[in-house]
Amino acid sequence: MSVATQSKMKVAVMQGAHHIDLGEKAKPSPKEGEVLIKVQACSVCGSDLHYYHEGAIGAMQIKEPFTPGHEFAGIIIEGTGKPFGLEDGTLVAVDPAQPCGKCEWCHSGNHHLCPDHLFVGGPPTDGAMAEYIAVPFSTVHVVPQHFSAQQAALLEPLGIAIHALDLAKLRPGSDVCILGAGPIGLYISMLAQRSGAVRVSMIDPLAYRRDFAKNLSADAVFENVESYLDYTKGRGADVIFEATTSPEGPDLATQAVRIGGKVILVGIPDGDKFTLTASLVRRKGLTIKLSRRMGHIYPRAIQYVDSGKLDVNAIVSHVMPLSEVKKAFELLSDYKDNAIKIVLEP
Repeated sequence: MSVATQSKMKVAVMQGAHHIDLGEKAKPSPKEGEVLIKVQACSVCGSDLHYYHEGAIGAMQIKEPFTPGHEFAGIIIEGTGKPFGLEDGTLVAVDPAQPCGKCEWCHSGNHHLCPDHLFVGGPPTDGAMAEYIAVPFSTVHVVPQHFSAQQAALLEPLGIAIHALDLAKLRPGSDVCILGAGPIGLYISMLAQRSGAVRVSMIDPLAYRRDFAKNLSADAVFENVESYLDYTKGRGADVIFEATTSPEGPDLATQAVRIGGKVILVGIPDGDKFTLTASLVRRKGLTIKLSRRMGHIYPRAIQYVDSGKLDVNAIVSHVMPLSEVKKAFELLSDYKDNAIKIVLEP
């Protein structure tokens, strides 16, 4: 094997909308302050699918081929962690967001709102659907030794769900509804059940996702908002989490919440736009919050999983090799084979 071949690694390459396949890139060399990680697990996120469907999320556009993947975990290799006190083979989860640390929002503790952050797996920054990745040590979180790589990778979407619950300030006895039974919606439902909700309902148009939600954590599932409102006799939920990709999702959420209730918008809408019916929002006197990533959540997510109170693997429907990345995106995009969450293992 030549030196040139040894320096290459397998990666997923997304060149634009509906164009992803396996390719090769140079194996990264960690810079000062970075560690080199051999990726063990990387799951496919809904935002990865937005890039696949539209080639962009707002201003973040695919202008040249890049590697997606931001929900990942791996092991420190080749001594790169030793200056930071980490031995080779240490399993770590990685926060994909790299805030600037200098702006007003970073200084106020709102790192997740930093306008100058870099985001691993968001163009043009390559992500972790690859064999190796170099990341700043400041973004690394060591997980308990008994954690699997899959558990560590899924701490990222779990953290997103925890942040959404934080925004809701859920009170014991609340009637909660989640619009969208995808991975984030399912994690929210699991957390709501453990955070004092008296009833957790989910709405999704796909029968297999409703069945999954019912078997996992939901007290009741519905095909549409109308049937949910019939169930509540027109009252609606105290708190509703919107976790869909539909531009109509936020408006449907405001229909399904009670007067004076809370709406937490978590999903990213297709086309980067959504509309609300002003008269409905105003007359109901709703509180609407938009969820942007997460704050300093990883330690809490690790504790939650370590406690055994939440099975972070429960939403995984498929585990596939990185070589089948194209198939993974197709399954999720077309809602085939009852796909919910796919984890790629290089």
